[in-house]
Amino acid sequence: MTELVHLDVAAGVATITLDSPANRNALSAQLRGELIGHLRAAIADDAARVIVLTHTGTVFCAGMDLKETRGAGSQEQGIRDVPEILELIWTSPKPVVARLAGAARAGGVGIVAACDIAVAAAGATFAFSEVRIGVVPAVISVTVLPRLLPRAAHELFLTGETFDAPRAVAIGLLNAAVPTDDLDSEVARYTEMLRLGAPGALAATKEMLRGSGGRDSGMSARFDEMLTLSAGFFAGEEGQEGMRAFAEKRPPAWTVVQ
Repeated sequence: MTELVHLDVAAGVATITLDSPANRNALSAQLRGELIGHLRAAIADDAARVIVLTHTGTVFCAGMDLKETRGAGSQEQGIRDVPEILELIWTSPKPVVARLAGAARAGGVGIVAACDIAVAAAGATFAFSEVRIGVVPAVISVTVLPRLLPRAAHELFLTGETFDAPRAVAIGLLNAAVPTDDLDSEVARYTEMLRLGAPGALAATKEMLRGSGGRDSGMSARFDEMLTLSAGFFAGEEGQEGMRAFAEKRPPAWTVVQ
């Protein structure tokens, strides 16, 4: 089986690359499992001071693999893997930097939000597309809502509208949006600064930041609550119809045609 996620450690930087471009780096069972394994390995590796999460292809991550989540058993396991990915990134003692040369959708945006620093090419786009397929952006809300301005969260969660990288900076999802040709140098600028920090001090500072305002308290309980909400909609009538419509490339049944 060809590996879909790669890990490389060099000069203090652990680079984790999502490499399933034909599937838009969607969170398939294989990709989720490999991503969890590589995150754990990078966190445990003393040679890694900073983690960079990047991708191949034109899409950073399209969210859940809807072809798999239409089955009851796989959808339950799928949505249970996502909190583990988000929590590993959020609670990592090492800074995690997201590098986006392309789009992120749904669960992919949740991963971006979980990272400490996120840099995207100016042409990258984002969307919380869940409501348009009959499900709720519940699990990812645990990492996304602490980042976003409240008005923007209401607008974008409810409409599912696509927004660009400059707006993602303005609402707090990204740290920087730069021309594509400058993306690697901007990521390198951040990693070079982060490598100047003492490992213990960085870990303690991350813990302090997570605890600020109670953001990190009860994270597991919050994920459990959101899993229940998410699973109900994935298995429910609207979610199943939305995923069928997505697969069949047609509007879902609830769409009002004018």
